[in-house]
Amino acid sequence: MATDPEKERFLKEFGQDYGYPNAPKNVDEIRATEFKRLNDVVYLDHAGATLYSESQMEDVFKDLNSTLYGNPHSQSNCSLTTGDIVGEARRQILSFFNASPGEYKCIFTSGATAALKLVGETFPWSSQSNFMYTMENHNSVLGIREYALNEGAAATAIDIEDVADLDGRRSGKSAIKIIPHTVQRRGEVGCRQKEQTSDTYNLFAFPSECNFSGLRFNLDLVNVIKEDSYQMPGTTPSHSSHWMVLIDAAKGSATSPPDLSKYKADFVVVSFYKLFGYPTGIGALIARNGPAKLLKKTYFSGGTVAASIADVDFYKRRDGIEEYFEDGTLAFVSIASLRHGFKILNTLTISAISRHTMSLALYVRNALLNLRHVNGSRVCTLYGVNDPELLCNKMGPTVSFNLKRPDGSWFGYREVEKLASLSNIQLRTGCFCNPGACAKHLGLSHSDLLSNIEAGHVCWDDRDILNGKPTGAVRVSFGYMSTFEDARKLLKFIKSSFVSLLPQPIHLDLFGATPFFAANGGVERVTTRYFLKSITVYPIKSCAGFTVESWPLCSTGLLHDREWLLKSLNGEILTQKKVPEMGFITTLVDLKLGRLIVESLRCKEKLQIELTSGQCIAEREVMEIYSQRYEVQGYGDEVDAWFSNAVGRPCTLVRSYAFQNHVCSNKNRGMGMCRDLEARLNFVNEAQFLLVSEESVADLNNRLRSKLHKGSNEQHTEVNPSRFRPNLVVSGGKPYAEDGWRSLKIGQTNFTSLGGCNRCQMINTTFTGGTVQRSNEPLATLASYRRLKGKIYFGILLKMYDSIDQEAWLRAGQEIVANAE
Repeated sequence: MATDPEKERFLKEFGQDYGYPNAPKNVDEIRATEFKRLNDVVYLDHAGATLYSESQMEDVFKDLNSTLYGNPHSQSNCSLTTGDIVGEARRQILSFFNASPGEYKCIFTSGATAALKLVGETFPWSSQSNFMYTMENHNSVLGIREYALNEGAAATAIDIEDVADLDGRRSGKSAIKIIPHTVQRRGEVGCRQKEQTSDTYNLFAFPSECNFSGLRFNLDLVNVIKEDSYQMPGTTPSHSSHWMVLIDAAKGSATSPPDLSKYKADFVVVSFYKLFGYPTGIGALIARNGPAKLLKKTYFSGGTVAASIADVDFYKRRDGIEEYFEDGTLAFVSIASLRHGFKILNTLTISAISRHTMSLALYVRNALLNLRHVNGSRVCTLYGVNDPELLCNKMGPTVSFNLKRPDGSWFGYREVEKLASLSNIQLRTGCFCNPGACAKHLGLSHSDLLSNIEAGHVCWDDRDILNGKPTGAVRVSFGYMSTFEDARKLLKFIKSSFVSLLPQPIHLDLFGATPFFAANGGVERVTTRYFLKSITVYPIKSCAGFTVESWPLCSTGLLHDREWLLKSLNGEILTQKKVPEMGFITTLVDLKLGRLIVESLRCKEKLQIELTSGQCIAEREVMEIYSQRYEVQGYGDEVDAWFSNAVGRPCTLVRSYAFQNHVCSNKNRGMGMCRDLEARLNFVNEAQFLLVSEESVADLNNRLRSKLHKGSNEQHTEVNPSRFRPNLVVSGGKPYAEDGWRSLKIGQTNFTSLGGCNRCQMINTTFTGGTVQRSNEPLATLASYRRLKGKIYFGILLKMYDSIDQEAWLRAGQEIVANAE
């Protein structure tokens, strides 16, 4: 049997911790039997949501199919059964946190966020209260600040440092240093001041594990805050001030749940899908009895009252803490499913899961730290603790990082995510709803953050580099079913995609704005003859086009090209990215008949639309798409019903009247951003024309075949030029010679090149036999040699250089005169 030297080295270092050697199944057996749906996918977003196992779901279905569960707010037998299951679930959850049932209660919520909101809105805030929280906190914790400030309380973010002192070294404990930021208060106006009672209550919140970096917080914080009666600088001291501590354990509980017998936090929040994948939409607030009784609710509901009178201001709440806070009917079917998830954790043990996942995280961290470019510069910047002696105790199974080019500039995290997806690696990028940790680790000042916001940056957008700095990071996180092979594939992907071993054959055109790529020794001087091979018109955006031998030109490009589009009832533009069924809608414009003819496999009859505006019955309206305003007009119910049937969702067809469109300017055009904002455009993404070369397509197919021979799992299918939805296909010359063209002339019409066309996942979709098929090709192969600054280029964008007379046509076979000067 062939050996694997790399895995042997890994097992030599981590073999005692990796793979559950003492469990009924090792990790390879778990993966093979319980997670077959992963196939060749590497899933590395367990901090976002871990995965449910097959046997877990089988047990859930068996349970639900064999047991009759009823509403627990009843006295029937099936309701009593539900009550017993709910009670057992509460006990199991308390046991998971080593919390005494006599000291703590388990309150079910819809998730950790709902539990945090419950604490924030019921906490006994006063103008003397303090809400203190670590910088590394999820937005769901920061939201509590609104309740505190609105009630006149102070709010302060803090940094935490563990300082080992002499006593600490002997005792094994750490001295904890608290570094406060500026105290926040709302203005007097609008703040509802309450009468000061004899006691003041303060709340301190921190995560057991940071979901940005994986940093684990010292749980001694609980005792430091509670026992030392911490006094916030800048606030009024009070002898009757009491601190309560809240732990956000949503991330940390999957591998290291807080031990509430040692660290007696007042509130702990958890979401169960983070632990074992299913069910979602259910979490819990673990609350100490005394502090829970101080929380004051205003609203009451079914299940929370013992009695109420409809026409008199009277109600009596139930006495139980759980019943007091659990509004309405519990998600009892989801609660009944929890035990099947806990069964997995109990079988493997949390201790073994923690050691297993940490072995993978340490392996990846060490490998990333050692990556170097050809010039010796570091590839990777990691966030969190990087001291090998502290990693095991200080860090959870999360690795957060950014990547650099050899010149020290940053790769955008969205580029990493997109390329990872092409390699079947699922990871997470951004700030992960943790703005404090993000700013702290990335070194972003308040002015940086405000500048980014003013530039339009918001969560989940593509603005990953602003003013030369990352706005977020790449995060990989491991779960109990993660394997060495997952980690190795991630590292192989990073090495092959981002580590520079040789100078890249990438150049810039004379304007320095748009990339082109050297092929076969560099860009040739244009002496070769080129010919227009085919012309394709796409009347309806994202639907199939039709190929012609000749076609007239107009001010927007090819006559009737992208002149129509489909939009949803809420105004969203429909494209194949979200509605792949659009690829089955075929189109044809018959100029003699003056009709647009449309067909679909889903529709029995053809649809014929007059090119004159007679069928347009809706009022004209203005739409803004891609920073351009369009005047559009819709059709009647019959036309809309046909297209709704064709795409399987309600939609409307609209037509552009481009001669009245208003063009917006864009002074901040960046590298490769080639949208033509000067020419008149129909509903195109970037420019009037897209051109591809037969020779370039042939070279791509050769690379795909070569990749297949080297053992790629992708099934090779010959790529046709139509896969790229070009208007113009040309032949002649060397592959990618078109990258260097500055201008060209076809017949009597002059064109200007706007540079390369940035490709997306849409080219990985094929339509065969009425079915939609997706793969990672050809985009994955293009990414290996046609990528620059996060974009993958293939084909070039064109606009007409001068005005068009009414007799201008393009014809297949016409010679192309290209100019690379």
